[in-house]
Amino acid sequence: MKMTVDAPLRLDNLLQRIASDAFESCFGSALDAHSISIQKTRSEFPGDRTLVCFPLSRMSKAAPDATAQRLGEAMVSAEGPVVGFNVVKGFLNLEIQPDYWGSWLKTEAADAGYGRRPAGSAPHVMVEYSSPNTNKPLHLGHLRNNFLGHSVSRILEAMGHTVTKVQIVNDRGIHICKSMVAWQRMGNGETPESAGMKGDKLVGKYYVAFDQAYKAEVAERKAAGMADDEAEKGAPILVEAQETLRRWEQGDEETVALWRTMNGWVYTGFDETYATMGVEFDKLYFESDTYLIGRERVLEGLERGVFERSEDGAVWVDLTGDGLDRKLLLRGDGTAVYMTQDIGTALLRFQDYEDLDRQVYTVGNEQEYHFKVLFLVLAKLGFQQAERCHHLSYGMVELPEGKMKSREGTVVDADDLMAEMFSIARDIAREAGKLDGLDEKDQQAVFQRVGLSALKYFLLKVDPKKNMMFDPKASIDFYGNTGPFILFNYVRGRSVLRKADAEGHGNFETQEMAIPASDEMELIGLIHDLPDVIQEAALTYNPSLVANWCYDLTKAYSSYYQDHSILGAEEEETRVLRLTLTERFTRSLHTGMNLLGIELPERM
Repeated sequence: MKMTVDAPLRLDNLLQRIASDAFESCFGSALDAHSISIQKTRSEFPGDRTLVCFPLSRMSKAAPDATAQRLGEAMVSAEGPVVGFNVVKGFLNLEIQPDYWGSWLKTEAADAGYGRRPAGSAPHVMVEYSSPNTNKPLHLGHLRNNFLGHSVSRILEAMGHTVTKVQIVNDRGIHICKSMVAWQRMGNGETPESAGMKGDKLVGKYYVAFDQAYKAEVAERKAAGMADDEAEKGAPILVEAQETLRRWEQGDEETVALWRTMNGWVYTGFDETYATMGVEFDKLYFESDTYLIGRERVLEGLERGVFERSEDGAVWVDLTGDGLDRKLLLRGDGTAVYMTQDIGTALLRFQDYEDLDRQVYTVGNEQEYHFKVLFLVLAKLGFQQAERCHHLSYGMVELPEGKMKSREGTVVDADDLMAEMFSIARDIAREAGKLDGLDEKDQQAVFQRVGLSALKYFLLKVDPKKNMMFDPKASIDFYGNTGPFILFNYVRGRSVLRKADAEGHGNFETQEMAIPASDEMELIGLIHDLPDVIQEAALTYNPSLVANWCYDLTKAYSSYYQDHSILGAEEEETRVLRLTLTERFTRSLHTGMNLLGIELPERM
């Protein structure tokens, strides 16, 4: 066997360096190590890493297979971790000596910061998520939104970015005026305190009540012989809401006072929901502030010739030359549209944070065109960062019952869904007898942690681009690709380590370790992949890569645990290896799940 090698470089970087030296030795040409493509070997072939030789043929003046054969021989002969190879159609599959993996497991994998880059080593990024309307509670779609944005923030932080987490609160417009009018008509002075209801739910109740009253008025007007368009546009309650919006925009004191009161109820309710979700924000922006800034910037752009004014006084941007269409920025009466507000918000953020490199917007995929327009408009206004801004577009979440509609009151309330998850966790835990010895407070903490982990994991394990169906009961199963399965095996690993310490085996870090065998290699390889997984998730804004890595790692450890006695190993060096693997498994899994916003318990 070759000499044991330390692991000062990531394996792929080390192999690139060895391959570069081997190429020069074999073919007499210097090769940039970073240009050499190293991949994980596909499972159907023997080996650990694969070197792609097709791009090298031009410089080697040999066929890909011949290039791979000579490189493989040279890399095996060189000092390093390569102990064998095979060539498959121009792909050089490399076998890494087990002693290398053991050395790596003992040293680098022990680093508390493994997988992360130094804080502040990458540019400042702002991540926007949640961005609710103040006319209703948060719902199932907001859960996916918040969990995605929050997880992406943590993943970017792990890659060294300074991250500012923000939301834009959509606190103005006809939607909140509808709730205000309904409350004025039907509320009789009701408050969250008098109703015994969260403020966001109370305001949402009146939003639904407005829609019901509006439909009744429209039906009555149609029955009286009015045309559909006339009946709908002239419904008294809608006209009243439109007038309320005009009074608000004119600064009418009474209207603004009611608006502040009802929005205040909503904010208090939102804060409670965010606390239960386990998400937070560094700064809040409000549409009622930013739309004014946007209007000013649009008018400035009009003076500079960036935008154009139509005959009715409306301001437009012509994007036909960019493959899009003309987009309205200000109505003829000077009032703002959503695009105006988003322009103002983006520019204010760049002003607030001068070092801001880009903004990431966590918004559903129905807004993809909107953000294409926004980024183009920002670029036309002269902001170079616009080309680096990103729309984190995600698909819709549905339940087996179908789509949700806010105004009809058929939305799945976020608070209610989280409470249901906690209840399901309670029933499963009690049935399985997993709560013995825990008092009521500790039991409740277990319910919430298991239920929330199940919810977060289920929503994050799916690629954000895909639509998904959420099944509460399936998400909380203790078997399969679920949060509870991962939590259970983490707790199992931590229990093994506590027992090892109690039995006098807690000093395994300082002891000699057996060389890993083939059945340890999958686990070690998965742990080794963590930095690459985080990097790819950061580049693609895709937490599902981390989530599914956590599952793959957990599944591998669960199988390993079933097949091997950790503390009952006959040889001391074997026990040290198995305890080291268990410690690195729990450490790495903790890192991965933390990036998803999921807290792992020590006991269940």
